[in-house]
Formats: sequence, structure tokens, C-alpha cells
Amino acid sequence: MNSMAGSGYRDYFKVLGVERSADADTVKRAFRKLARQYHPDVNPDDQNAEARFKEVSEAYEVLSDPEKRRRYEQFGQYWNQAGMPGGGSGPAGVDVDFGRYGNFDDFINDLLGRFGGGAGSGPAGYGGGFPGGGFPRGGSRAPLNLDAEAAVKVTFSEAFRGGERTLSVNDERVQVRIPPGVKSGSKLRLKGKGNVQPGTGRRGDLYLVIEVQAHPIWTLDGDQLRAELPVAFDELALGGMVKVMTPDGEADVTIPPGTPPGKSLRLRGKGWPGKSGRGDLLLTLDLQWPKQWSDEQRQLLEQLQSSRNGDLRQQWMQNASL
Repeated sequence: MNSMAGSGYRDYFKVLGVERSADADTVKRAFRKLARQYHPDVNPDDQNAEARFKEVSEAYEVLSDPEKRRRYEQFGQYWNQAGMPGGGSGPAGVDVDFGRYGNFDDFINDLLGRFGGGAGSGPAGYGGGFPGGGFPRGGSRAPLNLDAEAAVKVTFSEAFRGGERTLSVNDERVQVRIPPGVKSGSKLRLKGKGNVQPGTGRRGDLYLVIEVQAHPIWTLDGDQLRAELPVAFDELALGGMVKVMTPDGEADVTIPPGTPPGKSLRLRGKGWPGKSGRGDLLLTLDLQWPKQWSDEQRQLLEQLQSSRNGDLRQQWMQNASL
């Protein structure tokens, strides 16, 4: 290539086809254009295109960093040795794991971000090919992280009971077993289903990050299942047996007479599946008033009022005095 001398020196401005006075935006636009032109996905099995792609990536790594560009403009081919403790061996080249990106835009944005171009840090959940940012020096390359992550939403019922899902991973259909009692944030590992390293066939693992969708009635508190149970005034006052729904089906629970609203009834061992068994189920009694009182109900309440004994607030008034 015209930009490479026998000594290995690269004129990075010529590599990108820009003037030496080009500003950061001009350098970035030039890199985007050339990266798209020479990307291996656009030029499969073309070693010359891949070599050219790595060259423009190396040029952008230097010219997009103000300090590296200053040293390059001042010292030329010795830019990486100037001012560096212990010297250096020049740009290390570009080692790109193309299989880790879902599409080309993800790759470009990741690369721009890692070179300090301000375009982000790449697609969520994908391991970076350049740990710590930039490239390793001295020819020693850090091992590539080929693992990947993907978010999977499951219903509250699926999370409680477990089950199987068929997912499409890199155009491959994969059966996933969801264990009973899985919670949001849990990770399921699919061994050997992650990103592939070109040339070696080495493949990482895929981690599925579980997100449990909300339920209209039940909420999860550790391994306890909680819900509010609507009850009437007479059920709290007189007590009795009421029918409720649990994750295991219908059940009868007893409300003791004179139970205050807001009290919780506990059904042991009827909650969320955990490693040491199931948690408890807690039903908080939620007093529901009629939207409209009938004449008969009003008459009964008036009778209750007239038969009330004593002043409920007498002691409260005495204790409340300051």
C-alpha cells in the first residue's frame, strides 16, 4: 500500500485520505466511510480488504486521540516511543472479533467509542475486544471475551412454575429450560452459544438475564408472595371462612372475629419456590366499603351506632393532652 513504507511506517493521514489539518469530525467521517467499504462482512474471504480495514482502524485510533495525534505529528513513525516510559514498539495493530456484533452499526459505534470517538461503548451485553479501551501494546494481546448476554422476559407464571423456551440465537434455535422460582436478574448460562472467534472457531457462552413481568395481584418479597385480599366490614367484625385463590388453586382461609384491616394472614409453604423449599404466602386484609349504602344497610349502621357502649376516644383524649 502507498501509505506503508518498508520500515512499517504508516502515514495515517493518507490512510484515511484526509489533510493533515483535518479536524476530529472530518477524521471520524473518513473512518466511517472506509470502515464500511473494507469491513470483512462486505468483503468475505478478502484478506486484502481485511488488512486495509485494520489499517484504517489503526489510523483512526491514533488520529482520534488528541495526545496520540500530537505525538504522531511531532515525532512521525517514532510517535509511540516519544515521551513513553521504557520506550515502545509502535502501534500494535488491530485485532477485531467481528462475530460479537449483531450488526455493522453496533460494531462501528463500539469501535468509535473505544477509540475515544464518543459514540458509546457498544451493544449492551457484549464483551469488549479491547479491554481497558484502546489496543494492547508490545504485541501481547489480552484474551478476547467471547461471552454475550441477552435479556429474556418471562411471565410471572413461567417464573413460578418453570418451563421451556425456544429461542433464536445467531440464527440457531436453542431450547432453554427455565427453572421454577427464577427471579428477575437471574442469569441462565448456555454453554458454547456465545460469540465465535473468527479463524479459531472458539466460542463463548451466552448468559440469559431474566426479567420477570409484573403480576396484577401477586408481588414477590424475597421468597414470600404477597397480595391484598378485599374483605367486607362484617367479615372483619364477625370473622368467618372466605375462599381465596393461591398459586396452587383455590383455598379456604379463616378470618378471626374482630380482625383489624391491614392485618396479614399467613399461609405457610404456599409462597415462591426457593432452594430450601417454598416461602410463605401473605394476604393483607384490605377493607372495601360499598360505593353506595342501601337503606337497610344504613338503618343497621344507625342501630349499631346507637348501641355503642362508652366513649372510644376518652382515654385517647386524656393521653393526647400536652
